[in-house]
Amino acid sequence: MEGKVLKPSRFKRVCVFCGSSTGKRKCYRDAATELGQELVAKRLDLVYGGGSIGLMGLVSQAVHSGGGNVLGIIPRTLMSYHRSQEKQLER
Repeated sequence: MEGKVLKPSRFKRVCVFCGSSTGKRKCYRDAATELGQELVAKRLDLVYGGGSIGLMGLVSQAVHSGGGNVLGIIPRTLMSYHRSQEKQLER
């Protein structure tokens, strides 16, 4: 990504749908983080599934830590599941 000249995008937001697991291969985690960084570089907002775990969490964390805008949309029925997963990760 370094040294590239990026053209402005005609889009304002990108919706990302990916796993709430990080997968077995490191390349999946790297790709999720790189996607988030690329969205920030192109000044695109992220709309995603709202979880903070797995690949979705990595993309959203990369956008957020890069100063981008993140909008998470999660069904109420999944909120308690994702909160319990976050607490397990903190341990």
